[in-house]
Amino acid sequence: MPKALITGGAGFVGRHLTIRLLSLGWEVDVVDPIYPGTGAIHPDRGWPFEDPRRYSTFSFYGQDCREFFKSSEKKYDYAFHLAAIVGGRLVIENQPLAVADDLSIDAHFWQWAKERRPGKSVVFSSSAAYPIRFQTWENYTLLSEDMIDFTRDIGVPDLTYGWAKLTCEFLARVAYQRHGLRSVIYRPFSGYGEDQDLSYPFPSICKRILDAPNGSEIDVWGSGLQMRDFIHIEDCVDIVLATMDKIDDASPLNLSTGIFTSFIDLMQAASGLCGKSLRFKTQPDKPEGVFARGGDTARQLAFGCRPKIALQDGIRKAFDFRKELDSRQKAAV
Repeated sequence: MPKALITGGAGFVGRHLTIRLLSLGWEVDVVDPIYPGTGAIHPDRGWPFEDPRRYSTFSFYGQDCREFFKSSEKKYDYAFHLAAIVGGRLVIENQPLAVADDLSIDAHFWQWAKERRPGKSVVFSSSAAYPIRFQTWENYTLLSEDMIDFTRDIGVPDLTYGWAKLTCEFLARVAYQRHGLRSVIYRPFSGYGEDQDLSYPFPSICKRILDAPNGSEIDVWGSGLQMRDFIHIEDCVDIVLATMDKIDDASPLNLSTGIFTSFIDLMQAASGLCGKSLRFKTQPDKPEGVFARGGDTARQLAFGCRPKIALQDGIRKAFDFRKELDSRQKAAV
């Protein structure tokens, strides 16, 4: 039975990864302080879809992973490092020093890994690490893993969150070269799913469209023309599990679809699936981030991986989840 540590395991990505590993018969230790604004959910509050506590191989530690690293002496086959101070775009732009705390979190992780030597470190970086010069109105393209080259020009990433993730990737490289620590780096693009926190755009948009009366007007941040690469969380987990034992040298792999979708296009698709005709009001005073962020899929395809869940199917899943949740809440009143 493989033994796994998942830092930040009560967050959106962590929950899905935890349940998948438990269902495969793994022993899983989740460490998460349930930091406000991250979308993390304490297991005692109930996770959507499935309760991890029903598995005898699940353990939860409600503490900062930096404190856990000081006291834990367990040996793990895999250490999945997802812990980060991150929320929606407002957090990234308006709380840059809070986000910069990720530098400390990642430094403690690699120090712990050097001492405890897990069999493999599976580390989640971010597409925010990519140079923003490839993501502008005037110049944008699908971002390939080799666009970040620590031997030449790494470029300027997206704000403090991008710098923190970039630094974590560099530490992974040093850990492999100097200490022989095996690891793989994943760069998720706009991961989404039914149970994602409403501070993120995808679930917020789905909820607002479901709640909006037909013919009404709803807001879209910025110009609404900014584009992202939306990949369903289950596709992310599938690709991670299929590739994590094939990369040992701290090299990166995108988690992406290679498809640009603007926020207005997303909202139009969602309103169409609802059978609604809605108007969209742009909010130029709200942050929109870079203009276009999408991930090249060539390396994923080389490993035989391809996302399977189309965006429209993901929207339907989100609508079904939200309707069921609203129904349960009404029944409980």
